[in-house]
Amino acid sequence: MRLGLYIFATLVLMAIVAAFTYTVNPNHYTVEMMGINFSFPVAVWIVSPMAILLIFTLVHMFFYGLKNYFMLKKWQKDTNTLEDALYWSLVNEPKEQKYGIDALGSSALLLGKASLTVSDNVEGLTSRLSRVVNIIQKIKNGEYVDFKEEKMAKVFNEGNPILIQNRLNRLESDDKFIEDVMKSTSEYSKAVQTEALQIFARKENFVKARKYVKVFDVKNFLVMLERVSTQDNLELTPEILTDFVKSLDLTCQDFIQIACVTKKYFNPEENLALFRSYQLENEKAQNAYLYLLFEYELLEQVDIYLNEHEEHEFLKFRALHELKAQHNKYQLEDLIDIDSICK
Repeated sequence: MRLGLYIFATLVLMAIVAAFTYTVNPNHYTVEMMGINFSFPVAVWIVSPMAILLIFTLVHMFFYGLKNYFMLKKWQKDTNTLEDALYWSLVNEPKEQKYGIDALGSSALLLGKASLTVSDNVEGLTSRLSRVVNIIQKIKNGEYVDFKEEKMAKVFNEGNPILIQNRLNRLESDDKFIEDVMKSTSEYSKAVQTEALQIFARKENFVKARKYVKVFDVKNFLVMLERVSTQDNLELTPEILTDFVKSLDLTCQDFIQIACVTKKYFNPEENLALFRSYQLENEKAQNAYLYLLFEYELLEQVDIYLNEHEEHEFLKFRALHELKAQHNKYQLEDLIDIDSICK
């Protein structure tokens, strides 16, 4: 029953009782208390206990109503806190929260140490949670979400898997972002750096790549090199190649792989001059230099080069040299597997 209706009904009842009593006995009744005489109609004395009960009832209702009011406020506050905890757990940035109700807090505190993964859209969520779930699902599906537009730019810390996946999604559709990552690798996670470099190596030419020679690794440099063809040399020049060779820690087999490409697109004099300089600075390029000498059939230079080194060195090339001296028809590939020259 509503409080106003309860008071009204009680007062009506008191009035009816008082009126009925007064019609039966309109006389006064006197009570002496502490030397003071209290004289009231009998009807007043009859309804006075009802009035006192009403007052105590109202006090009781006010006290527990106030208590329930504050409890409801706690629940409302904890509901907002719980929503906040769920939000931060969904974005993989769990934060500890304080709860006013122990029964709720003892379980909800777990959200401060946990990250939630949603496998599908959920109906009936608050607008805030529904929005973040939809954004996360878009990112999982390979879409790029602009966090600035969504006013979430400051939500994610570096290393957050959602942030990393969103950046990986952006790399697939935004060539400018690829170069942004290449220019400022320290600002991005290793996964984003690696993916940006791989996409760059599959798409761009050596003139652009030269600007990021310090960012390149051997694997992606060789990926670019394998893309060189007669139709598109990717603007590879001896000067650019030298920049990469000096920057990268190349193995013997890497130099062989480079030589297999450059012999097709650089003229022999230019190519031999390059690898002559490489092998002087790095002994890992010696096999590649010898390989080119055989490819260009420069047997006299092969003989001179082999004589400059110990007899136990370059045994495969020495054997081939002796055979070619006797039977010129032999080619290097007839006797030596290119992939095993360095072994």
